[in-house]
Amino acid sequence: MRSQGQVRFIKISSRLQIIAAALTVGILLAWAISIAVLGWSQYRTQADRTSLLLREAKVATAEDRVAEYSSEIDGVAKDLVKRQTFIEDMVSALPDDVKAEETVSDSADETDQTIAKVSALIPEAAGLARIEARQIAFVERLTRFADRRSQRAADAIRKLGLDPNAMLRGADRSAMGGPLETLATGANGKIDPRFERLGLSLARMAALERGLDGVPQVMPASIDNISSGFGYRRDPFNGSGAMHKGLDFRGPIGAPIHAAAAGKISFVGQKSGYGNVVEVSHGNGLMTRYAHMSKFAARIGQKVTAGDVIGAIGSTGRSTGPHLHFEVRINDRAVNPRPFLEIAPDVLKEARSGATRQHGE
Repeated sequence: MRSQGQVRFIKISSRLQIIAAALTVGILLAWAISIAVLGWSQYRTQADRTSLLLREAKVATAEDRVAEYSSEIDGVAKDLVKRQTFIEDMVSALPDDVKAEETVSDSADETDQTIAKVSALIPEAAGLARIEARQIAFVERLTRFADRRSQRAADAIRKLGLDPNAMLRGADRSAMGGPLETLATGANGKIDPRFERLGLSLARMAALERGLDGVPQVMPASIDNISSGFGYRRDPFNGSGAMHKGLDFRGPIGAPIHAAAAGKISFVGQKSGYGNVVEVSHGNGLMTRYAHMSKFAARIGQKVTAGDVIGAIGSTGRSTGPHLHFEVRINDRAVNPRPFLEIAPDVLKEARSGATRQHGE
């Protein structure tokens, strides 16, 4: 370094150079891994979409269906009965507000051609062709309905600061494949892509709406009795600074504690410092913890809905007096519960009222 006519030298030891090089390589490696993971995720998404589009391109044409009707009317009739059973079973399991909109089917031209050709060439099968057309129209309308509900749920999840794609990656995907194999039809045993797309759309909708139901949305105790917030505070025992990873609700011993969201009881017992604890798993890595209880009103494996009583306020564990210590954890990392409890009710109300308006329309 040259300064005011003087030259100074800074010597970096070999050890320091090695450490700096290792840190640089580590940072580059972490960056490369993150880019690779992102690229793989995008590739899989695109690959799934491309695969579906290819399958949709193979939807049977009117000529194909006429050939099927001509070769084996009884087989076509059995296929349609199987499809109808699938539709009826599926609809009976859906929420009451999930109804097909009254719009024209995307495949209307193709099904109209099928009806016309079958009626002309095989009059006795005309009724079957009309039934098939109605089934396809219903499936396509319901698919669009499910896609819109999925989008509304995804938007609500983003408003709460969560990632809907992460919820989908962690969701149970068993409903997206196996059960649809029973819908294979025709001589080649193929699944109509429109039915497969419906299965995917309904599975996505269900996963996102389950994730939304699992977001903390009900105060576990009275909001007026919050005595300590999330963040750094003075430790009540030793007076030093300490991170407080939840909200404290003061209250009398025996006052009820409510589940903040729907989920399954994953832990009932004692934890060091927390005293008597109940933990509720809400899926997608989301968990709520209720500590310092005086008694339990839940058991492991029990399913609960938002607002259910799961225990009572106490002063067990590391506690200076009767209160509830409430935590929200995402992948075992504590986050501030207050934004969820304050924002979620309005976001969920808006999302659900949107479903009601859509149904009314």
